[in-house]
Amino acid sequence: MKQTEKEEKHRKMADIGARIPVIIFQEGNKFVAYCPALDLSSCGDTEVQARRRFTEAVQVFFRELIAMGTLEEVLEESGWRKDPHKQVWSPPVYKSTIEDVKIYAGA
Repeated sequence: MKQTEKEEKHRKMADIGARIPVIIFQEGNKFVAYCPALDLSSCGDTEVQARRRFTEAVQVFFRELIAMGTLEEVLEESGWRKDPHKQVWSPPVYKSTIEDVKIYAGA
């Protein structure tokens, strides 16, 4: 494959625009931004810093997947689906969460 064809393929693969859930929580004195759709997280001293670092981590994550040629494989393993007609990726859809779980720590 010619360099320009390879660059064009990578550019198209990099054009993934999706709204993905990012969970922000506090752990001690740090804030954590975690995305189950990518199994990726980042942290910071403030919520704003955690969000900014998460955005940077996502950009690095996708850049490296593209460079290694494993973007499609990793997205599929993470539950993403590709529309064969539009060549568009969609993240997994989370239908519900369990908010009240009783945990028994005994026999």
